[in-house]
Amino acid sequence: MYMKRSIIILLASVFLLGSCKDLLEPAIENNRQLDPDGFIPNDARFPFGVLLNGYNRMPTNGWTFSDVATDDAVSNDQTNAFLKMANGQWTANNNPLNQWTNSYAAIQYLNIMLRDVDTVKWVADPVVSKLFGMRVKGEAYGLRAYFLYHLLQMHGGVSESNQMLGVPLLLNVQGTNSDFNQPRTSFDACMKQIYSDLDQAEALLPLDYENIPNASQIPVKFGTVTKEQYDRAFGAAFRGFLTGRIAKAIRSKAALLAASPAFSTGTTTTWADAANYAGEVLTLKGGVTALAPTGLTWYSNTSEIAGLADGANPPEILWRNNYGDNRDLEQANYPPSLFGNGRINPTQNLVDAFPTVNGYPISDPASGYDAANPYANRDPRLRQFILVNGGTAGPNNTVITTAADGTTNDALNRVETSTRTGYYLRKLLRQDVNLNPTSANNQRHYKPHIRYTEIFLNYAEAANEAWGPMGTGNQTFSAYDVIKAIRKRAGIGTTNNDAYLETAKTSKEQMRALIRNERRLELCFEGFRFWDLRRWKASLTETAKGVSIRNNVPSYINVEGRQFQPFMIYGPIPYGEILKFGSLEQNQGWR
Repeated sequence: MYMKRSIIILLASVFLLGSCKDLLEPAIENNRQLDPDGFIPNDARFPFGVLLNGYNRMPTNGWTFSDVATDDAVSNDQTNAFLKMANGQWTANNNPLNQWTNSYAAIQYLNIMLRDVDTVKWVADPVVSKLFGMRVKGEAYGLRAYFLYHLLQMHGGVSESNQMLGVPLLLNVQGTNSDFNQPRTSFDACMKQIYSDLDQAEALLPLDYENIPNASQIPVKFGTVTKEQYDRAFGAAFRGFLTGRIAKAIRSKAALLAASPAFSTGTTTTWADAANYAGEVLTLKGGVTALAPTGLTWYSNTSEIAGLADGANPPEILWRNNYGDNRDLEQANYPPSLFGNGRINPTQNLVDAFPTVNGYPISDPASGYDAANPYANRDPRLRQFILVNGGTAGPNNTVITTAADGTTNDALNRVETSTRTGYYLRKLLRQDVNLNPTSANNQRHYKPHIRYTEIFLNYAEAANEAWGPMGTGNQTFSAYDVIKAIRKRAGIGTTNNDAYLETAKTSKEQMRALIRNERRLELCFEGFRFWDLRRWKASLTETAKGVSIRNNVPSYINVEGRQFQPFMIYGPIPYGEILKFGSLEQNQGWR
């Protein structure tokens, strides 16, 4: 991982320093153990630390760069775990994407929280203490659903008995006398538990954490309380914690997984459900017109990032971690001439997925694609996300030559830190970071947990499957409307009314291909492609390709094969767990 997570520091400081002084008495001890009978009365700090443990274990959605195990990227780091996965070394006891231990540890802490939350005196004011209890309980339910979603994404699948199974549902605290030999629950039962937990979260949480102008804005579910009491429990000081809005977004993510081809036979969740859940989030945001104009470059909007208050979100971001000043991503991924290690190398496969500026795929004669000048008149996102031969990077807009006959270490396969594909990563990187040892600097970065563009794409995919390109279901906008807005923001099809999209709107199949491609482009390098290919039951074995340019003439090369077996659309149950617990069934194909 290239960025250090700081959410526990953010949340602890916000809660303890930005909230009430009641929580600071008595003095902090460092040797506290869990009491078998529950939390110690009148001490809110320790139970809140239990909740924070759940936040601190949140699975990362990106920066692991699982794209390296797909057709979108390779790595020049031969020790990269995803490179090894792609080369056939993915096993039930060698799984870099394993969520089992981390997620179940988090769920144990959250179950403790849910068991004992009502015994805690959070603050001296009994009304505020009740509100704090509601909020913490709501957060625990929402986080438990989030961890269960990640467990299903990684470990759900078709078992050896040919059933679509999820994971064991552990809803109570496990103690020394508990029966740990629990079977996997059906995938549908797991989904229903996710929905139930999210319903509970929404019932207990505000939509957002903000100070309210007056008591008339207090939702009825919180009872008769004053503005001051409400703000103490649900005010702006708690931005960054899980909210009702975030719970709705998690429901969208989980439903999209369940409705997808790889899992749909094992659940009652439909494409219409997935579309409606995503649509609810988007309607709260303002619909298609609320697509953030600068959302495409959220990671490099310098003034926007510089002005972020603690916990506050820019228009593109629904939920994020706290920001930090560093240069980790740039150190890992700048090209060698800019003192970077060039680790993530986008593939020719991904480059070819970007249309020309008129919106047509480069394989379409109407695109005007020029094979001799392959980066001309292309979708602007190509150069924003990928450093191509002759592109610029770094604080001085240095021209980078990746050609095989280039004269610097940026050239194809020149040294250990050179590109293997003819491309370097540009997306996510702050180009105002300087890695020169004589003048190195850091810049502010943050990682989204959920971007609104993801939810827009969730809606487009599900709505198209449920109602076709132009259908709206319960909403006022269609899959077509969403994709049109996304492509317009990207700057493609603006001179010809996006003629390719206009043809696609008459065919669910053509729109499906377009939506999947837009998802590939918009969310590249953010940890989605690996999972998307699997839930779609798409090909996992596309050879990763690159480009070798000599004398300005490109030729295309095979860089790395993909050694996935068909059963690997589902991840394995950890081998150690199978050995320990006879009630656990492995997914088909894994040993």
